[in-house]
Amino acid sequence: MDCLRCRHANPPGSNSCLGCGARLGSTCPACAKDLPAGARLCNTCGAPVEQSSTPDTRFASPEAYTPRHFAEKILVSKSAIDGERKQVTVLFVDVSGFTALRSQV
Repeated sequence: MDCLRCRHANPPGSNSCLGCGARLGSTCPACAKDLPAGARLCNTCGAPVEQSSTPDTRFASPEAYTPRHFAEKILVSKSAIDGERKQVTVLFVDVSGFTALRSQV
Protein backbone atom coordinates (compact mmCIF):
# COMPACT_ATOMS: atom_id res chain seq x y z
CA MET A 1 0.00 0.00 0.00
CA ASP A 2 1.35 3.42 -0.96
CA CYS A 3 1.34 6.19 1.62
CA LEU A 4 -0.91 9.09 0.63
CA ARG A 5 1.48 11.56 2.21
CA CYS A 6 4.93 10.54 0.91
CA ARG A 7 4.05 7.84 -1.68
CA HIS A 8 6.32 5.29 0.01
CA ALA A 9 5.44 1.68 -0.84
CA ASN A 10 4.56 -0.19 2.37
CA PRO A 11 4.02 -3.93 2.86
CA PRO A 12 0.41 -5.17 3.13
CA GLY A 13 -1.04 -4.97 6.64
CA SER A 14 1.10 -2.01 7.73
CA ASN A 15 -0.54 0.41 10.14
CA SER A 16 2.09 3.14 9.74
CA CYS A 17 4.15 4.33 6.78
CA LEU A 18 7.74 3.13 6.82
CA GLY A 19 8.82 6.32 5.06
CA CYS A 20 7.20 9.14 7.03
CA GLY A 21 5.40 7.43 9.94
CA ALA A 22 1.91 8.57 8.90
CA ARG A 23 -0.97 6.36 9.99
CA LEU A 24 -2.22 4.21 7.08
CA GLY A 25 -5.35 2.73 8.63
CA SER A 26 -8.23 3.98 10.73
CA THR A 27 -9.89 3.07 14.04
CA CYS A 28 -13.39 1.64 14.49
CA PRO A 29 -15.63 4.22 16.21
CA ALA A 30 -17.62 1.46 17.98
CA CYS A 31 -14.98 -0.96 19.30
CA ALA A 32 -11.77 1.09 18.84
CA LYS A 33 -10.05 -1.72 16.90
CA ASP A 34 -7.32 -0.73 14.44
CA LEU A 35 -8.49 -1.24 10.88
CA PRO A 36 -6.53 -1.63 7.66
CA ALA A 37 -6.35 1.30 5.27
CA GLY A 38 -9.41 1.76 3.07
CA ALA A 39 -11.77 -0.19 5.35
CA ARG A 40 -15.39 0.91 5.17
CA LEU A 41 -16.66 -1.55 7.79
CA CYS A 42 -15.06 -2.90 10.95
CA ASN A 43 -13.95 -6.51 10.51
CA THR A 44 -14.67 -7.23 14.19
CA CYS A 45 -18.05 -5.66 14.99
CA GLY A 46 -19.28 -4.69 11.51
CA ALA A 47 -19.83 -1.04 12.37
CA PRO A 48 -19.49 1.39 9.47
CA VAL A 49 -16.30 3.42 9.51
CA GLU A 50 -16.73 7.14 8.90
CA GLN A 51 -14.51 8.42 6.14
CA SER A 52 -12.32 11.31 7.19
CA SER A 53 -13.75 14.72 6.41
CA THR A 54 -10.35 16.06 5.41
CA PRO A 55 -10.11 16.39 1.64
CA ASP A 56 -7.53 14.39 -0.25
CA THR A 57 -4.77 16.88 -0.97
CA ARG A 58 -2.64 14.63 -3.18
CA PHE A 59 -3.79 16.39 -6.33
CA ALA A 60 -4.72 19.78 -4.88
CA SER A 61 -2.10 21.65 -6.90
CA PRO A 62 1.09 20.75 -8.75
CA GLU A 63 3.11 22.77 -6.23
CA ALA A 64 2.17 20.21 -3.57
CA TYR A 65 4.03 17.37 -5.25
CA THR A 66 6.44 18.90 -7.81
CA PRO A 67 9.94 19.85 -6.65
CA ARG A 68 10.73 23.52 -7.29
CA HIS A 69 13.80 22.84 -9.48
CA PHE A 70 11.77 20.49 -11.67
CA ALA A 71 8.91 22.99 -12.03
CA GLU A 72 11.38 25.69 -13.11
CA LYS A 73 12.91 23.35 -15.68
CA ILE A 74 9.46 22.59 -17.10
CA LEU A 75 8.57 26.29 -17.35
CA VAL A 76 11.87 27.14 -19.07
CA SER A 77 11.51 24.40 -21.69
CA LYS A 78 7.74 24.71 -22.13
CA SER A 79 7.90 25.30 -25.89
CA ALA A 80 9.95 22.13 -26.40
CA ILE A 81 7.49 20.10 -24.32
CA ASP A 82 4.39 21.39 -26.12
CA GLY A 83 5.40 19.72 -29.39
CA GLU A 84 3.63 20.27 -32.69
CA ARG A 85 -0.06 19.90 -33.46
CA LYS A 86 -1.26 18.70 -36.83
CA GLN A 87 -4.67 17.92 -38.21
CA VAL A 88 -4.89 14.41 -39.60
CA THR A 89 -7.56 12.33 -41.28
CA VAL A 90 -7.77 8.66 -40.35
CA LEU A 91 -9.66 6.08 -42.38
CA PHE A 92 -10.52 2.67 -40.93
CA VAL A 93 -11.73 -0.05 -43.28
CA ASP A 94 -13.06 -3.47 -42.39
CA VAL A 95 -12.41 -5.62 -45.45
CA SER A 96 -14.66 -8.67 -45.63
CA GLY A 97 -12.68 -11.83 -46.43
CA PHE A 98 -9.26 -10.19 -45.92
CA THR A 99 -7.70 -13.38 -44.54
CA ALA A 100 -8.60 -15.33 -47.68
CA LEU A 101 -7.31 -12.54 -49.91
CA ARG A 102 -4.07 -12.30 -47.94
CA SER A 103 -3.31 -16.03 -48.24
CA GLN A 104 -3.55 -15.87 -52.07
CA VAL A 105 -0.74 -13.33 -52.39
